[in-house]
Amino acid sequence: MRSFGDAHVEMLDHVAVVEIRRPPHNYFDPALIGGLVDAFRALQDDVSCRAIVLAAQGKSFCAGADFSGSLDLFDENSAYTGKDLYHHAAQLFGCSKPVVGAVQGNAIGGGLGLALVPDFRVVSPETRFSANFVKLGIHPGFGLTHTLPRLIGGQKAALMFQTGRRIGGEQAVAWGLADILTGGDRLRETALELANEIAENAPLAVQSTRETLRIGLVEAVKKQTEREFSEQSRLVKTEDHQEGVRAVAERRPGNFAAR
Repeated sequence: MRSFGDAHVEMLDHVAVVEIRRPPHNYFDPALIGGLVDAFRALQDDVSCRAIVLAAQGKSFCAGADFSGSLDLFDENSAYTGKDLYHHAAQLFGCSKPVVGAVQGNAIGGGLGLALVPDFRVVSPETRFSANFVKLGIHPGFGLTHTLPRLIGGQKAALMFQTGRRIGGEQAVAWGLADILTGGDRLRETALELANEIAENAPLAVQSTRETLRIGLVEAVKKQTEREFSEQSRLVKTEDHQEGVRAVAERRPGNFAAR
């Protein structure tokens, strides 16, 4: 087992399990996403690795950024900013190895963005996806304004973005947001089964086919995150964002004033 910060890698034959270890909710920051990039890069150079399972410890797959704490993603004087985070995010999409996501619990906000890095998602009835940015008074990020419509279509993506509603595991499969529904106790096992099904095929052919299907994806994510970060940097300074953070923390509707 190798560690890249809070990202831990274990090889199981030709499948690598990359596990995020920031339980219970696995909030991300540039350091965590950078660790995932380093793990993916190491596996990309490892010829014995033919597929990756992206998993996480704890209650949530990833609850996004922790706006209730000390968050400096939009502080230009910070050592790491949202620009760094989104630069890392685009690199994750550039990994040449197929990725299966084992998504337990919540994948919220930027955590939803991270859950869309894998080619496929295995979920349980308890899984919840949400693009809750509007509830926080902020613009979507992590390339979601490209990746989510690409996956489920523009209309359903707009519904998720503009309502911030949560989508359960069964509905996620019906919409194409996830691929396999299984019991929570078999989530990682099922993800490994799918990864092994991919890994038993000719790796050069798998990677070549995948590359063709994903032509332009990394470039599109890079371009979209530039717009996303610009809008997030503007909106994070508003009173509505401050109210949104309070409202989400207090589990109530926001009392927004459009300023």
